[in-house]
Amino acid sequence: MDSIGKQMTVGGHSPMDQPADMPVSESEAGDLRETNPAESKRLTRGQITLRRFLRNKSAVAGAIGFILVALFAIFGSYIGKWAYTDVDTSAFLSPPSSEHWFGTTQGGRDVFAMVVEGTRKSMMIGVCVALLQTSIAALIGSSAAYFGGWWEKVALWFTDLLLVVPSFLIIAILSQRAGAAKGSIALFIILLAGFGWMLTARVVRSLTLSVKDLDYVNAARFMNVPSSRIILRHIIPNIASLLIVDATVNVAYAVISETTLSYFGFGVQAPNTSLGTLIAEGQRSATTYPWIFLAPAAVLVIMLVCVNFMGDGLRDAIDPSSKSGGKA
Repeated sequence: MDSIGKQMTVGGHSPMDQPADMPVSESEAGDLRETNPAESKRLTRGQITLRRFLRNKSAVAGAIGFILVALFAIFGSYIGKWAYTDVDTSAFLSPPSSEHWFGTTQGGRDVFAMVVEGTRKSMMIGVCVALLQTSIAALIGSSAAYFGGWWEKVALWFTDLLLVVPSFLIIAILSQRAGAAKGSIALFIILLAGFGWMLTARVVRSLTLSVKDLDYVNAARFMNVPSSRIILRHIIPNIASLLIVDATVNVAYAVISETTLSYFGFGVQAPNTSLGTLIAEGQRSATTYPWIFLAPAAVLVIMLVCVNFMGDGLRDAIDPSSKSGGKA
């Protein structure tokens, strides 16, 4: 009986001795409310992910910044006084003023209008490249793991081959052939995406190997569901978290690649313009006429920082083991 009495004692007091009005902390009360099915409904995975993302201040700041840059690229031409092709013959290398908010270039073109157009082009290239190369990686990586055999060997061999190929030189040569012809930007997007999907495809293959033998995949296979539908409807959606984060981060990588190639004259060609071409044009006179260089460089830095903050926030929100995303 003494042992039973000791087991029923907690901290020197019996549970019956605990006061009925003992205070409860706010966090404990919240947990009680969330676990009570009568008072709250169960959150979906998407709602939990959104709540974790919104509790990450840097991720929210990055999303807001990226939206503002996108609005600037879309609607900037409507609030500016000049088009990026217009030439003001009375204002060559003019500093920022009420007439030309970001100044003018040595050719008399409005820097604000050129930055708007360059941001639109660079953002369009970045988003298109990210979506295209993520799609390629998802299809090749998942199909290689699902089918196995000779297709997996060929896919891995082709992936390894592209990883060792000097992609910068190939993109530079092929994009130069297009020149300023119509469709050169489309070719540029295809080239950047075609040499940027390999690492993601390897990760997708590894994840597919871990889910292709799960019960729901086997059940679909036993029901004679076509393999293509199993990959698209059952496997890829279950690794979508990786693909979302990868596509977000790839926007920044694609913009950096486009800017670098355009800076050296291998990317976007005249009469088109991008942030890379504007930075290349402005760096020659960065010390004497800094506004030509600083405006596109500042927009580029802001865009890249915002995209990276968004990518980190999405990764933390989707990954349940991450602590930086905050509690759901």
